[in-house]
Amino acid sequence: MEILKKLFCISAISLTATFSFAQNEAKLQKAFSDSYTQEYSKKYSDAISSLLSFYNEDSYEINLRLGWLEYMNKNYAQSINYYQKAVNLKPYAVEAKLGIVKPLSVLENWDKVVSQYEEILKIDPQNYTANYWAGVINYNRKKYEQAGKLFEKLVNLYPFDYDANHMLAWSFLNAGRINDAKLLFQKALLIRPGDTSCLEGLSKIK
Repeated sequence: MEILKKLFCISAISLTATFSFAQNEAKLQKAFSDSYTQEYSKKYSDAISSLLSFYNEDSYEINLRLGWLEYMNKNYAQSINYYQKAVNLKPYAVEAKLGIVKPLSVLENWDKVVSQYEEILKIDPQNYTANYWAGVINYNRKKYEQAGKLFEKLVNLYPFDYDANHMLAWSFLNAGRINDAKLLFQKALLIRPGDTSCLEGLSKIK
């Protein structure tokens, strides 16, 4: 009989814990739902407050969401703080690294932006966004060969992609690979006929 009492107590505790967990999950889901509604209305501070009521520093999802909302609210340092927590919680998550790039870019912290893209490419070498924007940053720094390698990877993956062909053409042109640049500008014009940037590039080729 004593064993039955113990089993009953254990079952009751288990059911109570399950019910409490379900209640908390329902409240958290409502907080996320409210934050989406508030974000849609551009009430970013309200959306942040909705989630902060349930803040848990060990929650990847909450930190990621708050990183985005603080970015939209133009609190870039706070956005970086939340995104960095998300990155630390899930080091192999590409979305968190792409997220933290946004406030870092606004603050023009290009070295850290490049570092994030490099980390992404270690995890996902064919990631379009990381390859393309790391290439753009290298191009703007006049590192044309490094930029070309990144854009060339994209052209191999997406042969009829305008952005990849266009930037690879400019990278080759500035690196002295004139014939390759000409072919790429011509291909990019097939994708986007009359494009002024491609026509400008061709005008520089004698």
